[in-house]
Amino acid sequence: MSPKPINANTLFYGDNLPILREYLPSESVDLIYLDPPFNSNRSYNVLFKDDKGQSAEAQITAFEDTWHWVNAEQAYNELVTQTPVRIRVIIGALRQFLGESQMMAYVVMMTARLVELHRVLKSTGSLYLHCDPTASHYLKIVMDVIFGPQNYMNEISWRRTSAHSDGAQGRKGLGRVRDTILFYAKDGAGSITWNPIYTPYTDEYTEDFYKFVEPETGRRYRLGDITGPGGAAKGNPQYEVMGVTRYWRYSKEKMQQLIEEGRIIQTKPGVVPAYKRYLDEMQGVPLQDDWDDIKPIGAQAKERLGYPTQKPLALLERIIQASSNPGDIVLDPFCGCGTTVCAAEKLGRRWVGIDVTHLSITLQKIRLKDMFPAVKYEVIGEPKDLASARQLALDGRYQFQWWALSLINAQPLGGEIGSKQGKKGSDKGIDGVISFLDDTTGKPKQALVQVKSGHVKSGDIRDLVGTITREGAELGIFVTLESPSKDMIIEANKAGYYHSPRWNKDYPRLQILTIEDLLRKPNPAEVKMPPTDITFKKAQRVKPQVVQTELFGDET
Repeated sequence: MSPKPINANTLFYGDNLPILREYLPSESVDLIYLDPPFNSNRSYNVLFKDDKGQSAEAQITAFEDTWHWVNAEQAYNELVTQTPVRIRVIIGALRQFLGESQMMAYVVMMTARLVELHRVLKSTGSLYLHCDPTASHYLKIVMDVIFGPQNYMNEISWRRTSAHSDGAQGRKGLGRVRDTILFYAKDGAGSITWNPIYTPYTDEYTEDFYKFVEPETGRRYRLGDITGPGGAAKGNPQYEVMGVTRYWRYSKEKMQQLIEEGRIIQTKPGVVPAYKRYLDEMQGVPLQDDWDDIKPIGAQAKERLGYPTQKPLALLERIIQASSNPGDIVLDPFCGCGTTVCAAEKLGRRWVGIDVTHLSITLQKIRLKDMFPAVKYEVIGEPKDLASARQLALDGRYQFQWWALSLINAQPLGGEIGSKQGKKGSDKGIDGVISFLDDTTGKPKQALVQVKSGHVKSGDIRDLVGTITREGAELGIFVTLESPSKDMIIEANKAGYYHSPRWNKDYPRLQILTIEDLLRKPNPAEVKMPPTDITFKKAQRVKPQVVQTELFGDET
């Protein structure tokens, strides 16, 4: 049965493997970028520990960024029974070598997904797999088997961090500062969509090669050879130019035209004339496979979200510009905090993002709204009614919390962002925050958010009021799956009001919002507060050349 067509643009919550199989038809995507989770800080000894038995589990503890063998065995059985022989052979050989280790589990789970990604990619499409040297060599073998070694394009090296030393912590060896991006074509280099990218010349190159400067214009230039290589044997004409007779690469008529335009000069009598090539007419250096010009996201960067695997927007813009055109479909099956999605939207591409945590989907929804206020998209896999919200709360408290925060456009806080287990740190009773500007000082003000999935009581409201006071916040928002009691409402009313100097309006200092009210249609409940002016950095969107309402058509 063919996957059902879906509309652009779309975010999916859930495991990308069944989503790829259910929703994405074959040859429906123009470009795929994926940055699958993998913790390169783990040592090789841990990665290659056998994943059976209590002692091994005690040594491995929790490897949050990848999969355990117990979860990969079903995928392994599918690969060795339901895929082409070449895939069965390589997966079997890797298991003999790696054993039932976490590395093998990672390779198996990635192979199952790469098979599906190869299926959904168009014949003109490309795939970029972002990984690190800990596992890149295994993934490259798998990619060669699935895509074919003839469709390997490049192994791109991206400098993801500056030089550092771990010697104080006892580490020996060279510093690891680069990530690997494996670039493959679906059907050969001659078929892929490709837009050449050029990078600026370095100052050193400019000084060495474009060392002449026109006094009257200030334009830099270099001198190029205009003699005809191969002479008469190559069909080059022979004649005199500026007192010098040679075989030339231009006809006599073309040479005269260039002389009249001032493009042919002679530095002194008797010297072979040369062509004047201006620096400002050059496109730059054709992009190579060593990328050290895109800086990582620093601690003070405006686009920094606190997501541990966040990649710079410029990195994804480069990949999307090179390997797709406006209106094309870009897929990121591990979309994290949404850098691929935002880069695609900015460049006028259509997009599909998939992630297994509501934290990621929440961050993407906030980021999209702030960068592109008018953007329209669909979210599949989120609760749509109270019953599904209750089920999510039963399945995972923190997944529910992150999803609930997205209903009021609140930034998630607490714990390590990106943790699959949702462990919280010392969050002081705060699950999220909404920042806003409300006076002429430019200092952000805050509404603190707490989410509860059950067992609510009036004491929770008093505690949140205390937290607001302690943290110096202006507002508090209490989001609850259960209906509030009469005593809770009384406590909230006791908190009084916040007066907005900017809008000359009063807002309840503590507000209680139920999930049922937030999901109510057609008029869901909203937070009563001054308009939010604190946003992600706005992006100038490129108008797409192709506009279509349906992302995928029916398969034939």
